[in-house]
Amino acid sequence: MPKNRNTFSSLAALTAWRRRAVTRAVHGGWRWVQQAGAVTAERPGRLRFRRIGAGTRLAFPQGTVFGEPWIELGECCIIAEQVTLTAGMLPDLDLGPDPVVTLGNGVVLGRGSHVVADAPVRIGADTFCGPYVYITSTNHSYDDPDEPVGRQWPRSAPVEIGPGCWLGTGAVILPGARLGRNVVVAAGAVVRGEVPDHTVVAGAPARAVRHWDPVRGWQPPIRTPVPVPVPAGLTAEQLAALAELAPEPEAAISAAPADPR
Repeated sequence: MPKNRNTFSSLAALTAWRRRAVTRAVHGGWRWVQQAGAVTAERPGRLRFRRIGAGTRLAFPQGTVFGEPWIELGECCIIAEQVTLTAGMLPDLDLGPDPVVTLGNGVVLGRGSHVVADAPVRIGADTFCGPYVYITSTNHSYDDPDEPVGRQWPRSAPVEIGPGCWLGTGAVILPGARLGRNVVVAAGAVVRGEVPDHTVVAGAPARAVRHWDPVRGWQPPIRTPVPVPVPAGLTAEQLAALAELAPEPEAAISAAPADPR
């Protein structure tokens, strides 16, 4: 009986070792594929963008991409996995001499986001988009009550997103929208029309819920404390050391002085 148990234990250990080895091989292979399939200015693969700036990277796997000769990507952009970038309603159309989709330097498009453009779409520098953001300059029309909506000719209008904006997860930017500088779009908001600089919008349809007043500051006031920025020049090692020195929340509470009242 002990001999059988040893045999079974050996077989189980061998099976577990093989599974771990296969898992490591699969993960290592997938990382290699991700590295090899990423698109950069130096390694554009099959994609021939009008411009792709230095430091810009499209993660693999890419989403649907066509109309690249009318798409300009600035420097140091991050395009996450499964992001759709399309210029024109269909591939292989002649869209004229001007760019249709323009991303400024440092733009970030989160996983699964879509930029779908017939009319020009311009996204300003250092604008960050969370996952699954949808930006389009084209929308279906429903003027004819007797014709299926999907068969009616769409309407198009340019979209302009200013620099420094933040678009939360699942936000939708509709044709004709014009966002100013440092605009915050809440998760799930549906934006159309004009949004002034330094405004926070939320809802569907989106409405302004906070704005910056040069004299009074944010109105209504922000209730949470201002984040403390990381000091300039701090290395990753120094930051990790500071994190290790920081007291645990429970320890900090226990070390706090008693309330004199």
